[in-house]
Amino acid sequence: MTNTTYTHPDVHGYYGQFGGAYIPEMLHRNVEELRTRYLEIMEEPAFQQAFHDLLRDYVGRPTPLFYAARLSAQYKTNIWLKREDLCHTGAHKINNTIGQILLAQRLGKKRIIAETGAGQHGVATATVCALKGLECIVYMGEKDIERQAPNVARMRMLGAKVVPARSGSKTLKDATNEAIRDWINHPENTHYIIGSVVGPHPYPDMVARFQSVISAEMKDQLKEKTGNALPSHVIACVGGGSNAAGAFYHFLDEPTVQLVAVEAAGHGVNSGMSAATTALGTPGILHGSKSLLMQTADGQVVEPHSISAGLDYPGIGPLHANLFTSGRGVFLSVTDEDALKAALHVSKTEGIIPALETAHAFAALDQMTSNENDQIIICLSGRGDKDLATYMRELNLDQA
Repeated sequence: MTNTTYTHPDVHGYYGQFGGAYIPEMLHRNVEELRTRYLEIMEEPAFQQAFHDLLRDYVGRPTPLFYAARLSAQYKTNIWLKREDLCHTGAHKINNTIGQILLAQRLGKKRIIAETGAGQHGVATATVCALKGLECIVYMGEKDIERQAPNVARMRMLGAKVVPARSGSKTLKDATNEAIRDWINHPENTHYIIGSVVGPHPYPDMVARFQSVISAEMKDQLKEKTGNALPSHVIACVGGGSNAAGAFYHFLDEPTVQLVAVEAAGHGVNSGMSAATTALGTPGILHGSKSLLMQTADGQVVEPHSISAGLDYPGIGPLHANLFTSGRGVFLSVTDEDALKAALHVSKTEGIIPALETAHAFAALDQMTSNENDQIIICLSGRGDKDLATYMRELNLDQA
């Protein structure tokens, strides 16, 4: 059986040629438990009620769809911002952690682990663990702990234990490796809240479903504001790709909507310091699924680089790999320098300081052609508080 839709994987967890569950035997029971039960639990009316009640009353949904008038005038088109930065904890990550903590409780798990790069998923996981009174351990690359210090402080204040990953590039890939090792060693009582649409099936599908609230709201809000539920373009940054999966989800099978995924080019796609997976990657296995990843000819993972911790990942989720290889999605890449310029421009133009990850999505506007009738939605996936130290240093904001 193959999937006939971009939205859902087939019964084996594949989006086209990408997906599946490539896991050590010791994780088989955990993953099988999730695979056989996640849809049943998620579709229960009581689960949906609890999920949407928390999204409304705790997260603050629906997030606004804001018309960016000055940006629209500059680009001579219509630009809307889906304000995920206004979610509790400051990013879209909380949508998924709310869903997964409710799922973990249904499965009787008392201990929660997570990986994080930019720290937003770690904060969101620590937040829901505090809400539900569960133990929380967050793995984070030592490099990311240094550059995302405000989020590390938030996690610790929320009661989470932050464990540094000191191997490899000391970033998101390495934090994920450590979290998987922990799960192998604690299979009985632990649920691993993966923060993106990566990992073994059913994680890519499960995370995409929890994040799909983003595009569900987009459709209703755009129709209310313009009379048409379908935008011309949806733009989102992509590392593993959870905010993009959520922003694209309800448009995946709408061919008139152009889906624009923006990766981190770092110092340049061909500089040797990049995280532009679709430009540089080949099919392979990473963190439990088959997808596109940056690797050497003999299959060794190439260390990525991005100024943005959340995009500093050598792979991409299988849903996005399928969008790329099938041509359904347009994949662009943006350098560190251009992302920084875009962040400063958006801050001064719309009064919104975006996360460095989201700044890549804004920078992509300069690579696109549009007209005055287009309705472009950018998923503003997170706020820039966590990146202020980087902005101050790189943009010389501490100069008088």
